Amino acid sequence: MSVRPRGSEADGTEWASPSIDTTVAHSARRYDYWLGGKDNFAADRESGDAIAAAFPTVRTAVIENRRFVRRAVAFLAEHAGIRQFLDIGTGIPTSPNVHEIAQRIAPASRVVYVDNDPIVLAHARALLASSEEGATAYIDADLRDPDEIIGNAELRAIFDFSRPVALMLAAILHFIPDEADPSGIVARMVRALPEGSYLVMSHATNDFLAPEEVAEIVAGRYGPFFARKEAEFARFFEGSELVSPGIVSVAEWRAGAEPQPRPTAAEAYTYCAVGKVN
Repeated sequence: MSVRPRGSEADGTEWASPSIDTTVAHSARRYDYWLGGKDNFAADRESGDAIAAAFPTVRTAVIENRRFVRRAVAFLAEHAGIRQFLDIGTGIPTSPNVHEIAQRIAPASRVVYVDNDPIVLAHARALLASSEEGATAYIDADLRDPDEIIGNAELRAIFDFSRPVALMLAAILHFIPDEADPSGIVARMVRALPEGSYLVMSHATNDFLAPEEVAEIVAGRYGPFFARKEAEFARFFEGSELVSPGIVSVAEWRAGAEPQPRPTAAEAYTYCAVGKVN
């Protein structure tokens, strides 16, 4: 596939693949819709509007999550000297993406994206426009099988595991239920990282939601979703040294240069943190 497929809101001509059901709402395309992208279809927009009606600041939450990711990548590339980024659960490309930010600061940066979704796979070619000095690749793998990712031959060929890696887990763990042991998955990934690596995470929380809103999420009305409390989020960083300001809202993490005033933690309802792996 040499041309990035597009779903168009404007002209009604929507790209589709026989293996992808565009009549059913999809989380990655719905996220793209909330971000103002074009890689979504009518079912995604209808579902996105329904969720936005129940949770009016959902667009604020996803926009602030992307801004956090960009700031975290820029911080690690510019101030921590990180040159290798492993972005798991990357979703549909949204510019500027991780490799664009990292390579703008350090052209030799190497970025590997991981997802197991055919929607994302259909757009993966858009991720491969690396700088000449660096490298960018896409791996079709599942976070729930960390050993598959860690042992991937292409990942091993691109990364130098004698040097630090930034493990990016942005807005992905809240799709994994407790019975799948998300803390164990993260711990396994972190143990495989070289000394001096970093863990970057964001995760939706129900700490700021009304009881009736929490009940709707728990009931699975909008699909599998497992928002967690701050203490549960903090456990993902056990054994890591948190970078200032620690665990905060995605709207607050080193956001001094962002448009003011900033959204409240209740409006963004997503925690984030960056931790140096010890």
